[in-house]
Amino acid sequence: MLRRTKIVATLGPATETPEVLEGLILAGVDVVRLNFSHGKAEEHRARAALVREMAAKHGRFVAILADLQGPKIRISRFADGKVTLHKGQRFVLDAA
Repeated sequence: MLRRTKIVATLGPATETPEVLEGLILAGVDVVRLNFSHGKAEEHRARAALVREMAAKHGRFVAILADLQGPKIRISRFADGKVTLHKGQRFVLDAA
């Protein structure tokens, strides 16, 4: 029977081991999602390589979805405390 529905699994710390990932692949996962909002590039690279390795081992193709977060501005406390702005005053908000 042709299956049109795809199974997507988000990878993270709970799916780090080859055994868990292999179980997902054997259970029929079609796509793995890497959430780039969390983790480091090296971690994502290692997970992607493991997906490729485990999929090849079982003769399967598993797509890798890179979930990239769009722009988000987060503001914390100002270094010099509260800032009061007055009409016409210039204020620079740096994204550093």
